[in-house]
Amino acid sequence: MSGNQENAKSNEITAPVLAAVGPEQLGEAIKLAGCAVTPVEQNGVIRLHSASHGVGFQVLWGNQLAAGQYADFTFSCPLRIQGGSLPDGLLQEWHRSRRFARVSQHGEFIALEMDVLVAGGVTSGHLTVQAQLWTQMMGQFFVYLRNYKADAEAASTGGGEGAAPAVEEEAANAA
Repeated sequence: MSGNQENAKSNEITAPVLAAVGPEQLGEAIKLAGCAVTPVEQNGVIRLHSASHGVGFQVLWGNQLAAGQYADFTFSCPLRIQGGSLPDGLLQEWHRSRRFARVSQHGEFIALEMDVLVAGGVTSGHLTVQAQLWTQMMGQFFVYLRNYKADAEAASTGGGEGAAPAVEEEAANAA
């Protein structure tokens, strides 16, 4: 075994396995992924708010195992659609071409979301990698929206459909 393989093997053995996650552990993982974190208490529950690529996101807790400890959570970035509806095919094309994060439409809002499962045990390093993956998915989604809009605008000058509406961060994230 090489030195790097031995170090990785040693870290795997000594890294504690988390059977649940709480705001402190996940907040630290988000920080290690390069984002600031703001914990906000609402109705006795600590919610985490952060941002990546200049757009805010939040953590939605899943199945509670004990006070402040959860088996899963969702990174969520709600955005409001400006100027009507989304072009046909925008969400379907995202789902065909990407993995890990999904987009759903709720009236005048769309939400980019990524679920993370902790049940069965993960390391803190896994949480950090998931937070890094989330920020990458956000970046890819914003590029996708810009490119989809540019493609729609190019099509409209050639007699095609109208341009894609703009989306903006939903400042009042729903609880």
